[in-house]
Amino acid sequence: MNTRTTLIAAALALGISAGPALAVPPAPVAAASRTAAHQTAPVDTAALRAAIAGAGKPGADATAALVRVGGTEGGWLGSAGVHDLTSSTPADPDARFRAGSVTKVFTAAMVLQLAGEGRVDLNRPARAYLPDLIPAAYGKVTVRQLLSHTSGIPSVGSPDDSPEYLYAHRFESRDPADVVREATAQKPDFAPGAKQHYDNIGYTVAGLLIERVTGDAYAHQLATRILRPLHLANTYVPGADPAIRGPHNHGYQVFTKPDGSTELRDVTVWGAGDTFAAGDLISTTADLERFTRALFTGQVVRGPQLKEMFTLPDASVRDMRTGKPAAYSAGLSTMRLGGHDVWGKTGGRWGYNTAIAATVSPTGALSRTLVYSVNSTDAKGSDMNPTAMHVMIAAFGAPDPA
Repeated sequence: MNTRTTLIAAALALGISAGPALAVPPAPVAAASRTAAHQTAPVDTAALRAAIAGAGKPGADATAALVRVGGTEGGWLGSAGVHDLTSSTPADPDARFRAGSVTKVFTAAMVLQLAGEGRVDLNRPARAYLPDLIPAAYGKVTVRQLLSHTSGIPSVGSPDDSPEYLYAHRFESRDPADVVREATAQKPDFAPGAKQHYDNIGYTVAGLLIERVTGDAYAHQLATRILRPLHLANTYVPGADPAIRGPHNHGYQVFTKPDGSTELRDVTVWGAGDTFAAGDLISTTADLERFTRALFTGQVVRGPQLKEMFTLPDASVRDMRTGKPAAYSAGLSTMRLGGHDVWGKTGGRWGYNTAIAATVSPTGALSRTLVYSVNSTDAKGSDMNPTAMHVMIAAFGAPDPA
């Protein structure tokens, strides 16, 4: 990529903020019921088509791409690429896929629902709900800090993060409670609330907290609280099943061979590992679009709890790795694109990159929504996949100058 493209990718990757963030939630109104007080540019269908046109072609960074754009200012639905590299049949536009860290939005919403019901206090230490799991050394970590990645609980790494090692162990899984015990046996990365460090561990704890407070399995609470009420029939938690049930396009990953050349391996069938409530979800673009509309218009989380999803940590809180201002709220992240605040969440699992995002007008209407699934061949890379990046820019515009 050239310098400009590299800078754009850096701004978009992981939802890092490229400008000031919106700190008020959208009003709980139907997205189509009001006229936006400001206008974004009309949907650039040509740019969207161009963004995914290369998917599935030899040497491309994605084998398939599914995109939905909606909102008060128009919409677009498109797909490109192939179902699999063996048959080369066209990609299924209604396919299921691994949503990765978009799962965190669902988890945060459930914790906030419990807060709205008076069953969880966001200011209370997580240890009050999980005293047998969270040690005294992390006794000051609040539920809110779990959701905003400001807990200071360190990451749990793999003995070897190489693609080859992870591929060889792709069917192995870990009990979420064991993951938390391993993490909290280490020294904190920082004092609770002092910095922000995006990772899975806070949401692993949050998933266990949901189970403890409700006395029910995470997957069943998800179905009861969100999936069934919103009729998200193609969204589910796979549990121990490493396959994607139902129609799906295959995912592939670039691997380097001993002689230095590369090959694409089918990574469609891959276990959940230790992602649990942080990244297990399987869904479709249609389901995620419906969820995004419902979430942003107050149909999933309401009132002060909804505001949590659109409120960043204090301005003094900086990202532990980059030193930039905190860009993650409870479940969402924010960035400035095309002169507008865009809120949403990206996710990545081997072979699949996913995002949900939206801009909200001052009246509360959803000006624009975006959902994509890109079957990236570099889904776990350090940079944003180019096809995914071009889709985001085509939908919302380029990042504002810093």
